[in-house]
Amino acid sequence: MSKISSLTDLRALYKRPKARSVKKQLSELDSFCTEYIALSPLVILATAALDGKQDASPRGGRPGFVHIKDASTLLIPDWPGNNRLDTMENIVETGRIGLMFMIPGFDELLRVNGAAQLRTDAELLALCQEGAKHPKLVVVVSVEEAYLHCAKALMRSKLWDPASQLPRTVMPTMGKMLKIQTASSEPAETQEQMLERYKKEMY
Repeated sequence: MSKISSLTDLRALYKRPKARSVKKQLSELDSFCTEYIALSPLVILATAALDGKQDASPRGGRPGFVHIKDASTLLIPDWPGNNRLDTMENIVETGRIGLMFMIPGFDELLRVNGAAQLRTDAELLALCQEGAKHPKLVVVVSVEEAYLHCAKALMRSKLWDPASQLPRTVMPTMGKMLKIQTASSEPAETQEQMLERYKKEMY
């Protein structure tokens, strides 16, 4: 098999995109995009560092936890995580981000690309608060591209099909896997202990 090393070689393998696939890309959020975001409890943040290293990280919350400031601006609260800060460091370095929103039961996705910055402005934190709690910071996304992604990938994966769901027991618990991966001498955290800890650390 030959390596594809030019855009010409790559394009030769595929048909030209349909006009609809090109025209659907918007420069700001329309009513369908905003409604999709308002219903979405999960978004994947894709970023890259200056040295080219990439990261994709999920963010979740109640449906609509990503705040729509206006047709060109999104606010993503950063709630407690693992403190690796891979996403945040990449944003500081490059100021770029790609988003993929999902709605349970929907096979279509919403993709948003644009510029990003990290802000701690009191008014922005207040817009993203949960109850009395505020996030440490807000990822402010300036929308440059927004478009609905076709359903084929999720249809192939049958992601939302209950028949496709696997019991958690087909793999070891997170605690057992991490104990082995980190060569820890501490007892492995049980699934029940992990879930209880997460409940206390969610916000």
